[in-house]
Amino acid sequence: MIDAAQLGDRLRAARERRGLSQQAVAEALGLPRTAVTNMESGTRSVSTLELTRLADLYGQQATFFLSMHEEAEDLSIVLHRALPEMAGSPHLDGEVRRILDLYQEGAGLRALLGRTVELSIPDYAAKLFSVGDAIRQGEDAALEERRRLDLGAAPIVNMAALISEQGIWTAATDLPDGMSGLFINHAAIGPSILVNAGHWPVRRRFSYAHEYAHALFDRVVTVTTTRRENASELVEKRANAFAAAFLMPPDGVADALRQLDKGQPSRLTQIIFDVAGNTGLEAEIRARPGSQAITYQDAATLARHFGVSYEAMVWRLKSLNHIGGPDTDALMARKDTARRAIRLLGFLDLLDEGDVPPPPEPELRSQLMRLSVEAYRQEEISRGRLLELARKLAIDGSELIELADATRAD
Repeated sequence: MIDAAQLGDRLRAARERRGLSQQAVAEALGLPRTAVTNMESGTRSVSTLELTRLADLYGQQATFFLSMHEEAEDLSIVLHRALPEMAGSPHLDGEVRRILDLYQEGAGLRALLGRTVELSIPDYAAKLFSVGDAIRQGEDAALEERRRLDLGAAPIVNMAALISEQGIWTAATDLPDGMSGLFINHAAIGPSILVNAGHWPVRRRFSYAHEYAHALFDRVVTVTTTRRENASELVEKRANAFAAAFLMPPDGVADALRQLDKGQPSRLTQIIFDVAGNTGLEAEIRARPGSQAITYQDAATLARHFGVSYEAMVWRLKSLNHIGGPDTDALMARKDTARRAIRLLGFLDLLDEGDVPPPPEPELRSQLMRLSVEAYRQEEISRGRLLELARKLAIDGSELIELADATRAD
């Protein structure tokens, strides 16, 4: 956290940018002018309530004053440059701002609690010269991340939660058509991911993994957007390769195929040692004709296992050489049949059609609720501030107060 002198300098600079006098600020706060003078000189402490009111007065978030980072370009300006559609859509502008406001609230609470997060995830940044580089770097990083996180070859149960545990804000919100997500790394909020709430859960899951790749490779860029229009860029191909390998690791796919008794050669030669004759015996095992063929039902089962779409699974099987080109074409031609089977089995989260169910975003709510209750327990925020946060999180304020009071009694 910054010291009193640094905080005072930022308060003075913010006041001057707004063209306000110390007397005007003092009157707005209900304080004598000398109190504002002392705040700006660093000789008087600033309470949480005062800092919140000053932030509102200066058009900033509290985290702006508490961040260790140097002052950066205003987040709103950066975001409107990256998403020009926001200017023509009040609804889109409001929804994106709502999530970013929660991110800023969370960053401010972290700062109040002295928990400013420094990214612990590795930085895999590397130059790209070809599509081959993009695919190799993405797949290598995915396997390394799985080792680092001790995931083995198992499916990832909750991609958004996994990212949140790395100190990255995650949520879904309304985004422009044709945009699946974006990664933001700004001093006001820290590393953050937004994915398109208009996409079905199976697609949002892949988008979370894709944007996580940008956090690993491209975090020197303030905003990285993922759109149809930039899909051919090498950084986007690298992020797609990462997401596919991270969600569907080679060993995991091979193990799942073995569980289905599929994907093995039609003829398998085995050699055993004959101790009596001190020699080797060779035997050939033949699978029943057609038994090893991977069908649309197998691909749908694997998609369910790894929590990806049918199409993503088919392409992953091809990239891992479990199926060839003609098999890929045949499976893709069967995607409507596969969707019928998925619907019949009740695996509706694998579909990417029809009305989109509202995205449950428990990770962000859980993070902010935990931070706000802890800040209240440590008397860093008031009861009124806690109620305000409850309103922003759309949770029952009286119940949150009751739960927070219980932590003070422990």
